[in-house]
Amino acid sequence: MTNMAKNKDNIESIRHSLAHLMAIAVLDMFPKAKLGIGPTIENGFYYDFDLPEQLTLNQLPKLEKKIKELIKQNIKFEKEEISAEKAKEIFQNQPFKLELIDELEKADEKISIYKSGDFVDLCAGSHIESSKEIDPDAFKLTKVSGAYWKGSEKNKMLTRIYGVAFSSKQELDDYLKMLEEAEKRDHRKLGKELELFMISEEVGKGLPLWLPNGAFIRRKMEDYMYQKELEKGYKYVYTPILAHKKLYETSGHLAHYKEDMYSPLDIEGEEYYLKPMNCPHHHMIYKYDQISYKDLPLRLAEFGLVHRFERSGVLTGLIRARAFTQNDSHIYCQKSQLKDELIEVLKLFKEVYADFNITDFWYRLSLPDFKNEEKYGDIKDKKMWEESAEIAEQALKEFGVKYLKTEGEASFYGPKIDVQIKNVFGKEDTIATVQVDFYSAKRFDLNFINEKGEKEHPVIIHRAIFGSFDRAFAFLTEKTGGNFPVWLSPIQAMIIPVGEKFNDYGEKVLFELKSAGIRAEMDKTNETLGKKIRANKIKKIPYLLVVGEKEEKENIVSVNARDKKEQEILSLEKFTEKIMKEIAEKK
Repeated sequence: MTNMAKNKDNIESIRHSLAHLMAIAVLDMFPKAKLGIGPTIENGFYYDFDLPEQLTLNQLPKLEKKIKELIKQNIKFEKEEISAEKAKEIFQNQPFKLELIDELEKADEKISIYKSGDFVDLCAGSHIESSKEIDPDAFKLTKVSGAYWKGSEKNKMLTRIYGVAFSSKQELDDYLKMLEEAEKRDHRKLGKELELFMISEEVGKGLPLWLPNGAFIRRKMEDYMYQKELEKGYKYVYTPILAHKKLYETSGHLAHYKEDMYSPLDIEGEEYYLKPMNCPHHHMIYKYDQISYKDLPLRLAEFGLVHRFERSGVLTGLIRARAFTQNDSHIYCQKSQLKDELIEVLKLFKEVYADFNITDFWYRLSLPDFKNEEKYGDIKDKKMWEESAEIAEQALKEFGVKYLKTEGEASFYGPKIDVQIKNVFGKEDTIATVQVDFYSAKRFDLNFINEKGEKEHPVIIHRAIFGSFDRAFAFLTEKTGGNFPVWLSPIQAMIIPVGEKFNDYGEKVLFELKSAGIRAEMDKTNETLGKKIRANKIKKIPYLLVVGEKEEKENIVSVNARDKKEQEILSLEKFTEKIMKEIAEKK
């Protein structure tokens, strides 16, 4: 086996071993550093440290140089299983390691260490045999951030150093190039450049403010979904953004989701919570009147604003925010209708995503992990879980799509079908979800009168085609690089007169386009033609229409399309037909 082939087979072990080498380099720079954990992650690794002083990005090249020197030393990685007593002795000056040892001891799990020269780390592995297996030109330290110990804000903030590693320098170079391109497409960067949204510290972290351009696009997305769902038999409702704590006690959110909810508000001596989910509110609407089996399926929909307490360390523009609007719906149906309803939801996903040119998505069947008693412990009805999961899987199979199964990702009340997508940074994210719920109807005492005249609990499907409009907008911004399709663009055509004396013809073109329903504007600034074109290209407007003497004489426009280098000369009538066709076809 060649070294390169061996590296490809052992890339995870290489990344893990690099984390250990980074720890050695950090201890060389900061001998009093305390060690956290150093796992592998997608494309790389990180290690958490409690450092005596701040580490900056400018110091990463120095750490990289030290790691490369270590690689050349042919350092061995030797595993040894030891007792808890010996482990505590070895790590007596490392409080975070001691905490982990205590947890391993209580769980009666094996304790192992890896020795690399004089360095010893608490680790289960796996590692390569020697540092000579690492290509010193195929890794890079990328960033420094803060991270709470064990991910809890109640614990100490540590310094997390990230690195990426690959089997060859070429793979690293390709990845860094992709990363550079992805950073250009970051919706937070484009949000500022294109004036789509903003985050104000005075308003609060994770609470986005939508600017006119972004608000326009979002409204177009909402209008689209509103019409689409009306056609599919959904009925729209509105619900308040807060509710009495009793509602969330009944739903189970206070028992399972409290850490992600905001602290209660005291209103006249009673506790109210900001709404983290729309479902309990919709259940109360269902309960308003007696439902017959003839009324089912009942599909309630809402563009529901919710608030969730996301930790500041994970806030990511519109992708992870503290206030966002869900494209939410709850379908109440008989068990016999469940599979068909799920298939109809999957069809709706397909239709909507096709219109938005979202093609690189897949499905994940998310099941519970009953070892996690905190999340699933009070739901003892295994038969309920098995039946609901089986029906969800049947729907996926009949719909004919590929899917993955994952344990531990289900909601606390039922399995779900997640729609997965990779963002521009290559990270997997959930863009939308469909949840099967046999649980809530019993808790809320939701019933319908069946064919026998008896009361029966409905089954509930929780579904959000876009997930949240905020997150879907962020993905769309990144996937298009801000080049929104014509039908979504706030300005579809910008008219640019060559000089002031051609403004009258520009106004005529503007009037004709607006009369046809096209969103057009005219650049009346006193800048040169070149500057006008450059300024409007930065705004990523689909079409720039230059008009001058020739255009006025011949009733034409010089069309500069966003996605083409060559200018095209068209009659005003032909251009209008062209852009109207693109809008209608949602190209």
